[in-house]
Amino acid sequence: MSHGAGLGEFEQLVLLAILNLGSEARAVEIRTRIESAAKRPVTRGALYAALDRLGAKGFLSYELEDGPPDRGGIPRRLFGVTPRGLAAVRRALAAIHMLSRGLDRVLGHAT
Repeated sequence: MSHGAGLGEFEQLVLLAILNLGSEARAVEIRTRIESAAKRPVTRGALYAALDRLGAKGFLSYELEDGPPDRGGIPRRLFGVTPRGLAAVRRALAAIHMLSRGLDRVLGHAT
């Protein structure tokens, strides 16, 4: 894996939210899911920048779908995680799991 193909924390959250949302993974829903789960605000600009980076890395794809009438029919992007993106998430989560082993007491988790 090249250094440029890693995942930052926010990118991990974006990919996890997309996986979590499945067929409902549009920008608004992704943003809402991250804000709810991570208890932190997500700006529209930060989200779209991360989506663009992840697309450039080959970690996500999207298809256009017809927009709802309340948006004037403007198409929306429906995002999905590519096999390469799924592999990157697996690597990141494996590293987190390995590095957090034995830290239950320090992190305040029940042992």
